[in-house]
Amino acid sequence: MNETSNQQSLTHKALNTTVIVAALGYFVDIYDLILFGVVRKPSLESLGYKGDDILHYGILLLSWQMWGMMLGGIVWGILGDKRGRLSILFFTILLYSLANIANAYVQNLDQYIALRFIAGFGLAGELGLGITLVSEIMSTKNRGYGTTIVGFVGVLGAVLAYMVSKIFHWQSAYIVGGVLGLALLVLRILVKESGMFNKIKSVETVRGNFFSLFTNSKRFLKYLYCIMLGMPVWYIIGLLVNFSSEFAQKVLHIQGTIDSGESIMYHYIGASIGSLIWGVISQWLHSRKKALLIAMSAMVVFATVYFLSYGVSSNIFW
Repeated sequence: MNETSNQQSLTHKALNTTVIVAALGYFVDIYDLILFGVVRKPSLESLGYKGDDILHYGILLLSWQMWGMMLGGIVWGILGDKRGRLSILFFTILLYSLANIANAYVQNLDQYIALRFIAGFGLAGELGLGITLVSEIMSTKNRGYGTTIVGFVGVLGAVLAYMVSKIFHWQSAYIVGGVLGLALLVLRILVKESGMFNKIKSVETVRGNFFSLFTNSKRFLKYLYCIMLGMPVWYIIGLLVNFSSEFAQKVLHIQGTIDSGESIMYHYIGASIGSLIWGVISQWLHSRKKALLIAMSAMVVFATVYFLSYGVSSNIFW
């Protein structure tokens, strides 16, 4: 009994093995998720594309990566409920790690598209199931702090992606991402399955039924609201930041040269600080909804400033 209570006490702390590993996992995930945006231009130039083709095919590749993530989110969510978080986590990490290593050796656009799709498909599992594990093992009191730590550490992976891309060739940057993923796989072995999942395994209930999201109006609306909350976030990251060099040059006529990779780095430094601040604020307010409302309002204000930054210097733009 004492051993069990000690284990429960440990897992309810804001900082424990699961939270640390999840934070490092999120760090690697964001590195791999954002890396294409950082190396988009040099990787497509090496395949022989120039000018507007880099923008056109960059959007195409990013779209395929996101299709992979959308499909992966559904598939891994279902399998995670049916078979357990960890077993599925191991496979998804292996999948996207190998896909990223293979990205370093693409010879044409079709290969690049296929591998970005596979990488996105695998990444969706690690991103979703990792944070689910943290949420399930944490007490209600400390859950917000646990997820805040994961977010704070995780988004700094984008900063590493930019630094690696500046030091090494774009192919090496992909290999580094894959190797980091394989190292993460070893760390994940340290994490136990969540107690919540182990409890429901013994209960006669239907698990992994994706369509149950649509059979209850209240549940469906909550699901829809969560998707809508995420849309403006990815709009800013996926479009305004990933393609900031094109916005700066063709729309806003920013003074100086804007490197999208550097924009991504600055954005995620802000995102890391924001993850920490908003997580703490939500705990203080005892309301995630109020913290979200304030954060989303701030995002609208600064997105507006982005579009009003016509003709400013590159430093102000960043």
